[in-house]
Amino acid sequence: MTNLNENKSVYDTTIRLFFLFIIIAWCMMILYPFVSIMLWGLIFALAFEPLHNSLKKFMGGKPRLASFIIVLVSFTIIIIPSWFLMDAIVEELRELTSSFRNGNLTIPPPSESVRSWPIIGGPLYDIWYSASDNLKETVVTYKEQLAGIGSTVAKGIFSAVGGVFQMMVSLIIAGILLTIGGAGESIRKFFRKLAGNRGDEFADITKKTVGNVVRGVLGVALIQATLIGIGFLLAGVPYAGVWTLVVFIFAVLQLPPTLVVIPVAVYLFSEKEMLPAILWSVYLFLGGISDNIIKPILLGKGASVPMLVIFIGVVGGFIFSGFIGLFTGAIVMSIGYKLFVGWINSPTQTDTK
Repeated sequence: MTNLNENKSVYDTTIRLFFLFIIIAWCMMILYPFVSIMLWGLIFALAFEPLHNSLKKFMGGKPRLASFIIVLVSFTIIIIPSWFLMDAIVEELRELTSSFRNGNLTIPPPSESVRSWPIIGGPLYDIWYSASDNLKETVVTYKEQLAGIGSTVAKGIFSAVGGVFQMMVSLIIAGILLTIGGAGESIRKFFRKLAGNRGDEFADITKKTVGNVVRGVLGVALIQATLIGIGFLLAGVPYAGVWTLVVFIFAVLQLPPTLVVIPVAVYLFSEKEMLPAILWSVYLFLGGISDNIIKPILLGKGASVPMLVIFIGVVGGFIFSGFIGLFTGAIVMSIGYKLFVGWINSPTQTDTK
């Protein structure tokens, strides 16, 4: 009789676990399309929590009003530049297509110094000279490669538009979390369940890393793109919106924006007088290296994360989940790195004896 009861208990437990697993898997499948948005909303909530607390105290303990102001200001910061940027990109691509069809699009020939560039100098000079001599024939010759590049650019633009929309929804979620309160405490409870006595330490690492990456990656990229984009616009650089978007993506990927500034500077020297070309080139180069000053200010005294970890995070995140993965990938990889380092450096039981 005892064996029968034990077998029944085992069967009951197995069946319950089976159905529990099905429910959990089902919930994960339902939530999967919203994982990026919810994760980004939680990241925003953690990043804005100190600001929200200060604003709430200033307004006499009104969390809803504080959340509304934060979300409204964030919407303004995101929507207005994104609208002008996307409008400029669409208009510039339309003009580019129209000029090409009408035969009015011309490319200045390269200088002989291009040929002496290491590795890419020769092939680049030949393609550049061919395009300046007969653009339509060059396009026909390299139509497959150009079609691939065009498809990638189009997907990138649509992904950026979708990323902006997802970011707006995430801001609303962050506002709700801030209004309800307890986002930071929920993180602490989660890590206490996960890591026991070291849960609070890991929660602090997570919050600090989120703040550092949001400020040190997104903040720096946005400031650099704004500074350089203003320079492109005032200097009269063609397709300034497109170049600004490329600068922003480079900055998020932790690649030097000077890679974009250099060809623009070459264009300025070929089209403008010497003094304006020098002044604008100096301004653009200063904007390209401004991260060396901005990043320490925004990061403050927080624990730093190696650039290799951030680079892997943004590239892998972009491949995995598109434009918004540029941000979530860097943050998740940084958190994982900090937690792993904290776990590796934590004292073991043998060390404490």
